[in-house]
Amino acid sequence: MGCCRCGSVEKGKTRHEGGRRTQQVRDPGPHRCLLTAVTPAVSVLVSAPQNGILRGVYPGSPTSWLVVVMATVGSSYCKVDISMGLICCIQRCLPEGCGPYRTPQTRALLSMAIFSTGVWMMGIFFFRQTLKMLLSYHGWMFEMHGQTSHFTKVWAFCVRLLSSRRPMLYSFQTSLPKLPVPSVPATIHRYLESVRPLLDDEEYYRMETLAKEFQDKTAPRLQKYLVLKSWWATNYVSDWWEEYVYLRSRAPLVVNSNYYVMDFVLIKNTDIQAARLGNIVHAMIMYRRKLDREEIKPVMALGIVPMCSYQMERMFNTTRIPGKETDLLQHLSDSRHVAVYHKGRFFKVWLYEGSHLLKPCDLEMQFQRILDDPSPPQPGEEKLAALTAGGRVEWAQARQAFFSSGKNKTALDAIERAAFFVALDEESPHYDPEDEASLSLYGKALLHGNCYNRWFDKSFTIIAFKNGQLGLNTEHAWADAPIIGHLWEFVLGTDTFHLGYTETGHCLGKPNPMLAAPQRLQWDIPEQCQAVIESSYQVATALADDVELYCFQFLPFGKGLIKKCRTSPDAFVQIALQLAHFRDRGKFCLTYEASMTRMFREGRTETVRSCTSESTAFVQAMVKGSHMKADLQDLFRKASKKHQNMYRLAMTGAGIDRHLFCLYVVSKYLGVSSPFLAEVLSEPWRLSTSQIAQFQIRMFDPEQYPNHLGAGGGFGPVADDGYGVSYMIAGENTIFFHISSKFSSSETNAQRFGNHIRQALLDIADLFQVPKADS
Repeated sequence: MGCCRCGSVEKGKTRHEGGRRTQQVRDPGPHRCLLTAVTPAVSVLVSAPQNGILRGVYPGSPTSWLVVVMATVGSSYCKVDISMGLICCIQRCLPEGCGPYRTPQTRALLSMAIFSTGVWMMGIFFFRQTLKMLLSYHGWMFEMHGQTSHFTKVWAFCVRLLSSRRPMLYSFQTSLPKLPVPSVPATIHRYLESVRPLLDDEEYYRMETLAKEFQDKTAPRLQKYLVLKSWWATNYVSDWWEEYVYLRSRAPLVVNSNYYVMDFVLIKNTDIQAARLGNIVHAMIMYRRKLDREEIKPVMALGIVPMCSYQMERMFNTTRIPGKETDLLQHLSDSRHVAVYHKGRFFKVWLYEGSHLLKPCDLEMQFQRILDDPSPPQPGEEKLAALTAGGRVEWAQARQAFFSSGKNKTALDAIERAAFFVALDEESPHYDPEDEASLSLYGKALLHGNCYNRWFDKSFTIIAFKNGQLGLNTEHAWADAPIIGHLWEFVLGTDTFHLGYTETGHCLGKPNPMLAAPQRLQWDIPEQCQAVIESSYQVATALADDVELYCFQFLPFGKGLIKKCRTSPDAFVQIALQLAHFRDRGKFCLTYEASMTRMFREGRTETVRSCTSESTAFVQAMVKGSHMKADLQDLFRKASKKHQNMYRLAMTGAGIDRHLFCLYVVSKYLGVSSPFLAEVLSEPWRLSTSQIAQFQIRMFDPEQYPNHLGAGGGFGPVADDGYGVSYMIAGENTIFFHISSKFSSSETNAQRFGNHIRQALLDIADLFQVPKADS
């Protein structure tokens, strides 16, 4: 997803972005085999320093160092002093006497090696600073397609030249520029421009007065502190965003924060639940191994501009730990097991035998053993995970009171220290194109389940349904949706095209029946704790039952035909959403679209305020129905151009909302009251939208396999009387939508809004006489 979810900071709602906070802990292996626990750890520790060195000298390499040394030595033998006397100075500074320095030849070679190393390191520093300067240029984003300037062409050549050597995952991190702090007048101007279509003259004049007073009196002091922070912090937004928007939120994670991701919906690899899960878990640990070794290629815009990769560090072995005032993200350096839930019981499944990762067929056997286990849940165990779905304060208090010692602590540690969480469900949701409700039911199952069969605190939970269908439920504080999307693309592609299944639908290979069975976790849950569990369950159930989710596949056209309108597919959909919302509610609203800022170091997201004067002018003209088609086309193109420009500004650090958010945090630190900031940060986002990223990894050719499409994912509504909309422009011919609202609001209806979106897309396509397939 471009990631999305936001709400009022004043009200403490959780937004669908975050920042960074890491606690390194090592997960102990099983006591029965010390060698089993140590061997893979040693391999990781050996490769980590090596990777750190290679990453630390990028774009240099040991080979380039050797070339510099040989060139220096060669020039010396040719009686040419390329050091201009520095080698002689170094030689005189070397200590005399015994040891490796006693002969003149050794001293000369050592001094040349020292000089060469210095030149090599200076070269690396120069190349890095040059690359950082080049990556700070974003003019290429604002140039029209097919009209690239000569300056941009030269810039692109230089970037390719400096990053031509094969990079590792984190090679570009130190070369990425810092997120710039916009000027206050620029942010205020853009803010007022964004709210103009939403306010009448009197309201706008009042807001303009507040903004001017803030800009002249309060902002200069706050801006100084913010600029000072930007000098020493890697990213002036990310840590505060994670801390105050996510970890300090006391609201339940279910519906409010966590989001879901769907499986391939048009194909099916196997109907066997344990077999599908065996392949998927094996593929995930393969991905984790690549992640640890930094063998994953960095995501590159245009194939040359690197995106920040730091969010991937906490993908595995990460759990959100509840606190009374603020939560903590606990990240382990390694984990050798997964935690599994099935029919009210919790299990611990080891992923390794000795130093070897279990084969998919072995994992299938282990999961099947859990499915075949007839033992009943222990008292209080069945709904235990509802604690992670309820209020954070209640969970923190229960954790401290009932899970801080004894067998409960041991069992809880097994869950929290797992690589990730696995839920084996008894239901069989799936997408049936002939049954419109099927995709929505599938999404609901992934979003919240029954509120006690997901561990919502884990970085992600794999949900395996009885029919072999899968999905993810993902906690949001540790990273944004494109990160989990990268993992999911690798896993689904590996499962389908590399691991495969037998003709009967089982994993390939022969399992080892001598493997120890999965370990059943033991609990001693007193009645007082069971009461808290039931209370959390009731809170979570009330939230889940209030969510109306409407998911559908839009078939008339996709990205291919939208481009014939000479606009970006994202702008096309966003303007259609404005038209649909006006038809649905009869008014415009503050609209949130998430864009990424990963071209900057530790960048996460920024808000694009999609409701603009240009888009509202187009919508009003469409609704009146009295304008000529040529006039409507012109209004649409103006709205599209405006939206694309705002998106580019957000991506290049010139957005509105993150800057205002950080100024608000500074004001709270300093005890400064600002009516303007208080009002801005409390404005509800009644339309919260996000586009889902796809094809970040080229695992297969989508033209050759057009049905290998995931349906994307979605999230709960942000405002009580608003909509959450997630969409994926799935290739050339289809779009998936996920729309959420609340049954408790009489003003919203997800299915009604979905129908308006369908019609808006068709109406805009008709303006450009875009041919459509039968609906």
